[in-house]
Amino acid sequence: MGVVQAASEKDRAGAVGASVVFLNPGYSNEPFWVGYSDFMQAAADSLGMRLRVIYGERDRERLLDNARRVLAEPEQPDYLIFVNEMYTGPELLRLFAGSPVRLFSLHSTLTPEQQGLTGGTRERYRHWIGSLIPNDREAGYLMGKALIAKLDGRPAQMLAFSGVRNTPSAALREEGLHRALAEHPEVKLQQLVYGEWARQRAYQQALLLLPRYADTQLVWAANDEMAFGAMRAAQELGREPGKDLHFSALNNSQEVLQARASGQLAALVGGHFTLGGWAMVLLHDYHGGQDFAQRGGKDRVDPVFSLLDAEQAAVLSKRLQVPGYGLDFRKFSALYQPGMTNYGFSVEPLLE
Repeated sequence: MGVVQAASEKDRAGAVGASVVFLNPGYSNEPFWVGYSDFMQAAADSLGMRLRVIYGERDRERLLDNARRVLAEPEQPDYLIFVNEMYTGPELLRLFAGSPVRLFSLHSTLTPEQQGLTGGTRERYRHWIGSLIPNDREAGYLMGKALIAKLDGRPAQMLAFSGVRNTPSAALREEGLHRALAEHPEVKLQQLVYGEWARQRAYQQALLLLPRYADTQLVWAANDEMAFGAMRAAQELGREPGKDLHFSALNNSQEVLQARASGQLAALVGGHFTLGGWAMVLLHDYHGGQDFAQRGGKDRVDPVFSLLDAEQAAVLSKRLQVPGYGLDFRKFSALYQPGMTNYGFSVEPLLE
């Protein structure tokens, strides 16, 4: 109790009231990005921070306009969190180059090619203080391996639905899939298409692809929306998901968690919706004088993606409906846990 109390006094002197703007690239009614922001808000409430979320509605110009409006406001936030969606990162760094606002890249950071021009965090753009991204490559690999395991080494054909072409998270998940396929030459990838993360587009694509490749037994999808679109097409074509056609998916919607719990999905990877909350912990500590760079580095790739079995999916489904997710975020903060040497963020606290 004494440790927490002492930390609270230090926190009140430094980190309470840190203000954060999150330039959310998604739609304001998109389940994934809304849930992502909700987890950030739970962290902000727990840590005494102020958070404002501004949605970009998946429109590059709108996202940049949102950033310009923040920059024009008379009272600037302490921190701006951005996602390198649609490769907007370098433009955002340039916009805020002369501002006192500190920037933090989340979910997807600048690509190596982009950083070749801009420099990395705390280099040319000194106010770009760090990044936190998920293990996307590992997520694609875990889904691929779990899906292939359903056939116990038998030869098989696969279709794959990736996200938006040339976006970092989609490309990394594809790399993971190809690594899994390289380990299983008995599985042939017939075609990979870009479903743009959208249920309707994947549905339309699957209506064409499943008859073309009638012997397909495995369908790898880089998110849940595309998995459900392809699943709907399969059902309309007389296939039975979970029986003669096995699907993978990624995300944490109630719909996808229930599909995994019921066995309709053969493989599910989830957990990256927690990233925003963990970023709030890092900024909270930084604001209070505890630089996260000293506890795992300024640029983090955390294993927030986990392969979820049916039981874990059911546990997580219930946990996501608990107010504040049932978490005290101070337990993950170096300000409250001064002996911490690394943060070790993951989805595990929500599976307990």
